[in-house]
Amino acid sequence: MKKIKRSKEFEVILTIHDDNFIRPPKDTQRNAVLNRALKEFVGDLKILNAQTQHFVPGAMQEVLKDDRQQKIMEAQEIMEDWQIPLMQEMARVITEDGGDILEIGFGRGISAEMILDFPISSYTAIECNNDVINTYFKAFKEKHATKDITLVSGLWQDTIDTLDVYDGILFHTYPLNDDEYMQYVNGSVTFAEHFFSHAAKHLKPGGAFTYFSNEIDSLSREHQKSLLNHFSSFTVRIVPLEMPDNVHDTWWANTIVVIKAIK
Repeated sequence: MKKIKRSKEFEVILTIHDDNFIRPPKDTQRNAVLNRALKEFVGDLKILNAQTQHFVPGAMQEVLKDDRQQKIMEAQEIMEDWQIPLMQEMARVITEDGGDILEIGFGRGISAEMILDFPISSYTAIECNNDVINTYFKAFKEKHATKDITLVSGLWQDTIDTLDVYDGILFHTYPLNDDEYMQYVNGSVTFAEHFFSHAAKHLKPGGAFTYFSNEIDSLSREHQKSLLNHFSSFTVRIVPLEMPDNVHDTWWANTIVVIKAIK
């Protein structure tokens, strides 16, 4: 079976070799599903064409040959300033009901400060980089000496199962090396996908989870399905961004979607 969608800009050809692939009881049902899939794909291409006109070039991406777990990094390497509006919205969505909050990746402590602006009960961070802990977390802890603040030192993969459950979880970390980049950035719908099951396990019923989405203005079907495998529902909000032309991060668009997934 072959299906074709044409426009003046491009042509999409779908060729199905396996007659049992997408095989509902009726041929009319099969055609409806395939036509819808092609229509959605064509729509995605047109939306991406419009969005990519707003992309900035970005700086040359560094190959992650050396593991970044204990690398001493400049502030902008840890988190670039353009992400501050994003952090504000992510902090808001996980603290709306207060309670106990867990953040994966303390970084410069910018999102931690925002989280503490809300009426929460406790704040816990998992951070693996010793220089980040000594430079940023210790000052944060001293500044908020009267608050219930806990640091878990190490990789989240090694420490998450020692923790209890939380009302909100914010996941904002990065690949530590090139292997993680290829597996979890290039090979996944979003970098946080490999954390979804852990987030669901460590959320209280009704708890909220958010993360750097890698989505411009909506969620792909694959992304939605992956979320709903672990969470009961989710909401999305588009956050406008002012992107510098020389951005180093793997993001170049002028908007990003903030997701609030509910257990």
